[in-house]
Amino acid sequence: MNEIVNAINGVIWSPALIYLCLGVGLYFSLRSRFLQLRHIKEMIRLMFDGKSTDAGVSSFQALAMTLAGRVGTGNIAGVATAITFGGPGAMFWMWMVAFLGSSSAFVESTLGQVYKEKINGEYRGGPAYYIEKGLKSRPLGIAFAILTIFGCGLALPGIQTNAFAQAAKLSLGMESWMSGLLYTGLVAYVVFGGGRRIAKSAERIVPFMAIAYVLMAAVILVVHYDRIFGVFDLIFSCAFNMNAVYGAVFGKAVQWGVKRGIFSNEAGQGTGAQASGAAEVSHPAKQGLVQAFSVYVDTLLVCSATAVMILATNSFNVADPVNQGGFILQQIQGVQASNFTQVAVNSLVPNAGGAFVAVALFFFTFTTVLAYAFYTDSSISYLFKNNAQGPSFNAAIHFFRLVVVASSFIGAISSVDVVWNFGSAAVGAMAWFNIVVILLLAKPGIATLRDYEEQKRMGLDPVFVPSRCGIKDAEIWEDIAANRYPQQLAALKARTEDGEPAQLGELEEKTENA
Repeated sequence: MNEIVNAINGVIWSPALIYLCLGVGLYFSLRSRFLQLRHIKEMIRLMFDGKSTDAGVSSFQALAMTLAGRVGTGNIAGVATAITFGGPGAMFWMWMVAFLGSSSAFVESTLGQVYKEKINGEYRGGPAYYIEKGLKSRPLGIAFAILTIFGCGLALPGIQTNAFAQAAKLSLGMESWMSGLLYTGLVAYVVFGGGRRIAKSAERIVPFMAIAYVLMAAVILVVHYDRIFGVFDLIFSCAFNMNAVYGAVFGKAVQWGVKRGIFSNEAGQGTGAQASGAAEVSHPAKQGLVQAFSVYVDTLLVCSATAVMILATNSFNVADPVNQGGFILQQIQGVQASNFTQVAVNSLVPNAGGAFVAVALFFFTFTTVLAYAFYTDSSISYLFKNNAQGPSFNAAIHFFRLVVVASSFIGAISSVDVVWNFGSAAVGAMAWFNIVVILLLAKPGIATLRDYEEQKRMGLDPVFVPSRCGIKDAEIWEDIAANRYPQQLAALKARTEDGEPAQLGELEEKTENA
C-alpha cells in the first residue's frame, strides 16, 4: 500500500503542480497589485478587529485556527525534510511560495466568507461552499468535501502525532504507544467539545507556542552570530545552483521547497478558507487579509526559525551530496531528518534542547489536529446542510470526530514514511482541486478586494453588499449587513450616489485609476 501511495504521490506532485502553485500565486499577486505588500499594515490591524458572536468566531480566533492548521510538524520536521532532499536552497523556495501564496490565501479565504452559510446557527464556509455557489456545481462541492474529510479526518492527523511520537521517543524516552495515548486523549477532549472549544484552545495556545519557538531560534542565532551571513549565503547560493557542494540536489530544491511550503502554510490548499468562513466580519476582504498575513507568520517566521537553527548549528545532512566542504555534510548519520531540529537545539542546551523541541512539537501538532477536526466538521456540515437538524447529521459529526482521534493514535505508532506519503498525497490532491477552482473564481475574489479598497478610500469601515461586486448567491450578506452592521450600511448608502451601489465595472475602473 505504501508503494502504491508513493507512486500516486509522484503523479500528484509532478512539476505541473509546482508550476501551477507558483504561477497562480504570481497571477493573483499581479491581479491584486501585490496586496501582500500594500496591505501589511492593514493585515496587522485587522487581526484584532471584531468580536465573536453566537454565529461566528472573532477575526483573531479564525486566525488562530488557521495558524493552528498551518503551524505544525511541517514547520519543524517538514523544513528538515526539505533541506535533506532539496538542500538548503529549498528554504528560499519555501519563502517564495509563501510570498506568492499569500495572495492565493487571500482569494480563497475571501471566497470562503463571500459564499458562507449559516448551519445550526453557526457560520460555515470553504471550498465546497464556494464551488457550489460560485461554479454552480453541488456535485463538485460534494467531491471536495469528501476529499477534505479523507485528508483532514483520516490522512493528515497521523503526520502530526507521528512527529511528536518520534520526538518524544528520542528526547523523553517515551514509547510511541504511550505518547500516542496521552496525545489522543487530549485531542478527544477538545474535539468532542465542538468548534467553539477548538477556537478557544487555538486562541490560547498558538501565540504562546510560536513566540517561544522563535525566541529559541533567536538565541541560537545570537550564539552563532558569526554564521549569520553564511547561513543566508548558503540558502541563496543553493537556491540558484551557485554552490558546488550542493549542486547535486539543486534539481530538487524547487520541488521540495514548494512541496513542503504548501504543506506547511496551506496556501491554496483550501483548508484555511474553512476557518475563515466561520469568522464574524463586516466584509469578506477583512478575513482574506488576515489569512494572507497568517501565511507570513507560518513560513517567513516559524519555518525560517527552524531553518536557521538547523543550518547555523550544522545539524543536517543532505541526500546525494557531491563532496565534503563548506557547511558540514553527513554529520549526524543515523538520525532521521525529522529530528534534525532537536539535534540543533541540543547543541545549545545539551540533553534539554531536544525536550524543548519535543514540547514545541506537541503544541504545534496538537493545535494542527484540532484544526483538522474543525475542517472535517465543516465538510460534514456541508454534506448534511439540507438536513442539519436530523439525527444523521449529529451521528456523522460524532463518527468523524472519532475517526480524527483514532487516526491520531494510529499515526503515532506507524512508520514515518507511511504517514508522510498518505498525508502528502492528500495535501497535493486538495491543492490541485482548490487552486483550479479559485483560478476560475478570480473575478469575484478580486472584485471583493476592489470593493473593500474603494470603501476605505471613502473613509468608511467597509460593509459587504454583494451587488456592489456583481456577486450573486451570497444572500446571507443581506441579512448580515442589515442586522449586524446597520450603521456601516447606512454610511455606505449615504456616500453612494442616489443611494444605489456602484457596480463592479465602475469599481474596477475607479480602483485602477487610483
